[in-house]
Amino acid sequence: MLVPLKVWAKKNGLAHSTARLKAGRGMIPAKKMGRDWFIEDDAENTDHRCNGLSKRWKGEDNGGKL
Repeated sequence: MLVPLKVWAKKNGLAHSTARLKAGRGMIPAKKMGRDWFIEDDAENTDHRCNGLSKRWKGEDNGGKL
């Protein structure tokens, strides 16, 4: 079932604007209908980058290097 991208983003812990950018770049399988974006409610967020946090901020040990 298709749901608005805003609902899917909230469910997956993303900002609506981030989800919209990822949809426009083809990083998530969303469909644009008119001016709004929709996505399957069970679609996964396949982009597993560090979400803007460096290792330093995530609390991982970096061996004393900055």
